[in-house]
Amino acid sequence: MKIVVLGAGALGAYFGARWQEAGHEVINLVREGRAEQLQKHGLSLHSEMGDYVLEDPVIAQSPDEIEKPDLVFLAVKGYHLQGTLEWLKTLVQKGAKVYPVLNGMEHISILQKELGEEAVLGGLSYIIATLDDIGHVVHTSQFHDLVFGPLHPSQQSICEELALACNQANLTGTLSPNILEDMWKKYMFITSFSGITTAVNQPIGVVRSFPQTFRIAERILEEMKELANAHQINITEDHVHKAFNQLRSLDHEMTSSMHQDRRKGLPLEVEHLHGGALRLGSSVEVSMPYTETVHAMIKPYETFQQ
Repeated sequence: MKIVVLGAGALGAYFGARWQEAGHEVINLVREGRAEQLQKHGLSLHSEMGDYVLEDPVIAQSPDEIEKPDLVFLAVKGYHLQGTLEWLKTLVQKGAKVYPVLNGMEHISILQKELGEEAVLGGLSYIIATLDDIGHVVHTSQFHDLVFGPLHPSQQSICEELALACNQANLTGTLSPNILEDMWKKYMFITSFSGITTAVNQPIGVVRSFPQTFRIAERILEEMKELANAHQINITEDHVHKAFNQLRSLDHEMTSSMHQDRRKGLPLEVEHLHGGALRLGSSVEVSMPYTETVHAMIKPYETFQQ
């Protein structure tokens, strides 16, 4: 496959390198600063699942440089989504489908409106990775999972091609028959996990040691279930219990990427995640007081710089 990675941060660079390692053509479509970093230092994966060094990654700084792309792997933060739309339109006009792995759900309707329903796949990822000082990927989990599926009947063949590409690569790829449900389950979990850890500025172990604080995380899971149900997605009480048990089982020092960004003084995805949930709730008259409170507590740190 010819895959364009748009957003070659830790997540995009990791999966792009794994596809490249398996023999697929991967182009990193990046801004000037990241392009210079990749040209100077190359791209290396330092991973528990196996290291990989790519000394000369393929780089583009404009979609005009790219011909006949099959797929765009969209791995940007929610607050950068609007800035990618013109590039995405150009790549879709050249034949690409778009596979977004942003957290949340609001981006799907935005992308479908801008690019057309046939252009946008459903998808998500599970990985813990970051970039070091020279832009190499440090992958610190034993999971590196991609989940994807068609949101339009015309997308079945490209999803099957992607499943084959993932099967050939050193990663775990799943073609889901219920991708919207899978996306909502992750959205439910990440809204609770990132919300509570970022709001109290503590890892999950500290949150768990205060039952009244941990209870808020459970309440957010319950609100997200109600939200999904109001949008005709079959999230059940069993899914809530499984998500809460997952929060119980995380290592004491484990925390969310949003909390890590707060610690570093980086911009936060709170408006994309929690703000998006509140807007989706408002559209179907679902009240979400716990999500609303956590959103308000995080909001002052959204663009905080140390």
